[in-house]
Amino acid sequence: MSRSLRLCLLGCLLLLLPVAAQAQPAVHPTLALMPLPAQLSLEQGNYRLSREFGIALEGEASERLLRAGERFLRRLDAQTGLFLQQKWPVTDAQTAAPMRIRSARKGELRLHEDESYSLQIRPDGILLDAPTELGVLRGLQTLLQLVQADEEGYYFPALRIQDSPRFPWRGLMIDVARHFQPMDVLKRNLDGMEAVKLNVLHLHLSDDQGFRMESKLFPQLHERASEGEYFTQEQMREIIAYAGERGIRVVPEFDVPGHATSWLVAFPELGSGPAPAELERNSGVFDPTLDPTNEKTYEVLNAFFAEMAALFPDAYFHIGGDENEGRHWAANPQIQAFMKKNGLADKHALQTYFNTRIMAGLEQQGKKVMGWDEILVEGLPKSAVIHSWRGREGLETAARQGYTTLLSNGYYIDLLHPARDHYLVDPLPEGHGLSPEEAARVLGGETTMWSELVTHLTIDSRIWPRAAAIAERFWSPREVRDVADMYRRLEPISLQLERLGLQHLRNQGVILRNLAGSRDIGPLQTLVGVVEPLKGYTRNTNGTLYKTYSPFTLFADAATADAPDARRFREVVDRYLATKDPAARAEILNWLEKWKANHAAMKPLIARSPVLKEIEGLSESLSTLAALALESMQEGPARKAYVRAFNHKHLQKQLEQARRQGGRTELQVVDALEKLIRVHISEGTKEWR
Repeated sequence: MSRSLRLCLLGCLLLLLPVAAQAQPAVHPTLALMPLPAQLSLEQGNYRLSREFGIALEGEASERLLRAGERFLRRLDAQTGLFLQQKWPVTDAQTAAPMRIRSARKGELRLHEDESYSLQIRPDGILLDAPTELGVLRGLQTLLQLVQADEEGYYFPALRIQDSPRFPWRGLMIDVARHFQPMDVLKRNLDGMEAVKLNVLHLHLSDDQGFRMESKLFPQLHERASEGEYFTQEQMREIIAYAGERGIRVVPEFDVPGHATSWLVAFPELGSGPAPAELERNSGVFDPTLDPTNEKTYEVLNAFFAEMAALFPDAYFHIGGDENEGRHWAANPQIQAFMKKNGLADKHALQTYFNTRIMAGLEQQGKKVMGWDEILVEGLPKSAVIHSWRGREGLETAARQGYTTLLSNGYYIDLLHPARDHYLVDPLPEGHGLSPEEAARVLGGETTMWSELVTHLTIDSRIWPRAAAIAERFWSPREVRDVADMYRRLEPISLQLERLGLQHLRNQGVILRNLAGSRDIGPLQTLVGVVEPLKGYTRNTNGTLYKTYSPFTLFADAATADAPDARRFREVVDRYLATKDPAARAEILNWLEKWKANHAAMKPLIARSPVLKEIEGLSESLSTLAALALESMQEGPARKAYVRAFNHKHLQKQLEQARRQGGRTELQVVDALEKLIRVHISEGTKEWR
C-alpha cells in the first residue's frame, strides 16, 4: 500500500514509546542472542567443537527435521571451517553423537502451534528437546548464535535455556507489487526470518503498480497487469515449501476494493469509474476502485480467491481493504442508487457490504479473512482478523469488540527510522488496559516492507538487521527492552545474517562502486557511514519524485537507517562529555581527523562522476565541522587563542548548511559535533576568564 496516512505513524510510534526505556541487564556481555530466550542460565565449562561433532535424532524424524539438521551442520561448518565429518543427522537411537535432538511430534504450520524448546549444553554433550519439530527449528537457530571462539578453537558455552515465544504471530510483510521481488530475494529473506524466529511471511501480491500472481482461470491478470514480472503457481508452491521447511507460514494478500488499478487494467468492466489505461507509476492513493454493486465483481473475485485458496495452504487470507477514499463510488449514480435502495449510509457501510460478501466466499474455502484496520466498522463479522496499521487505538478497539488482531503500526521499516524506535513499540505494553480475555486476542505483529522505494538490490538493507530487533519484540518477554544491549547484539547478528546469504551489507558496496565508477570507494564509505536517507515520506515528495521505473541506485539507496559510524560517534561523544575519558577523547580525535580529510579525497570522485554532485555539500560540511571540532579540542595556548577568535555566527552558518539534505540524505553527526564544539568553547571561555 502507498500509505498517505502513514505520515501519522511516526507520531503514533513516538506516543507508544515509554518515557524511559528501563530493562533487564544483558544476559552475558559475550553472548549475542537475538531474540533473547525466555530463560537462560550460564553454567561452568564449555562444549568444545571438533570435526567429529554430529547430531542424533531420537524417534521418528521427518524430512523437514532431517533437512533442518543438515542445514545446521553446513552452517556450523561454514562458520568454523572444521570440515565436519557428518553430512546428515543420524536417526539410529543406538548411535553415539555429541548432540541429541528429541521431539514428540512433527508440529503443524498453524497459528498457536507449540514452538517451545529446551537446550542444555554441557562439556560432554548437547541436548535439544522440544514438544514439536517447530521447537527444534527454533532451538537450532539459538544454538548457531551461541558459537564462541578463543585461542583453542570454537565452542558452545555451557548453559540451560528454556524458551517459548511471547506471541504466536511474528510476521514480515514484503510488498512485491510496487517493485517485484524475485524468488531469490524471498528465499534469502526466509532464511533471515528463520534465523530470528519470525514465523509468517505475508506477501502483498497486488496493488496499483502491479499484479504479481499467475492465475490460470484469469490469465489476463498477470498477462496485462504485471509487465512480465510475476510468480507462476509452480514458483509460489516452491516458496511455500521453502518457507514450510523453516517453520514459516505464507499468507497471501490481494488488495480489494481499493488499490485496484492492476485489477482494472485486466478487468476494466469491474471498475466504479473511468478505467485506468495502464498501471500506476507514482506512489500514493488513487481513485480506481472495484464496483461492489456489480455481480460480475463477485463472480471474478470468488473464482479467483478459490483458485488462490487452493494454492496457499495457510488458514488465513488477507484482502487488504485499506485506503478506499470512495471518490469513484460517490461519482457513480448507479452505485449511489444502490446504496440508497439498500440502506447503506456511507462508503464504510458499502465497503462492509462488499467485505461481508467476499468473506462468505473465502470462508466456504476454509479461510479466515484478514484486512487492514479500515475494515473495522459496524456489521463486520467477528471472524475477521483486524490488522492494525494506523495506530494502537485500532488494535485495542478490535480486541475489545471481540476481534483477533495484530499490530504493524510502529513497525513500518520502509520509513527508515532507527531500530530503537521500532524496538520500544510493544503490541501489549505494560499498562495496556485490556482485560486478559481481550489481550489474548492480540496475536502479535508484523514488520512491513513496502516497496515504493526499494528494488531487489536494496530491499535487504531496508529489512535487515532492524527486523531482527522487531523479531525480538515479538518473541522475548516484555521486560527485554535494553536499547544499548540490543544494539550490542545487533551487530554480530547482522554478520550472521550475511553469512546466510542476505545482501544488506554487500550491496552497499555494489551501489557505491557503480556511483564512483571505481573500486576506490573509501571516501564514499566514510560519508555513507554518517548519513541516513530522509525518513518517512520526505524522500519521495508527494509520491511523484520517483516513478516505479526511476533509478534506485543512487547515494540515498546506499545509505541505511542506523548509520553505524554516526551512532558510534554519538555514543562516544556522550561518554566523553560525561566522563572526560581519555580513550573516548582519542577515539573522537581519530574520527575528526578522518572526516576533516575526507572531502579532499571525495573531490576527484565527484569530478569523475557527476551523479555524486548532489552530495558534495554534505561531504564539504562534514569536513568543515570536523575541522572546527578539532580546533575546539586543542589544549594549552592554542585553545586559548582559538576561544578568543571564535566566531559564533560562522559556526551557526556552517551548522545550518550541514543540516540541509543532499541526495535525499542527511548527516547524522551534526548535533553531536555542535555539542562537542559548544561545550569546549564554553569550558575554554571559563578558563580564559
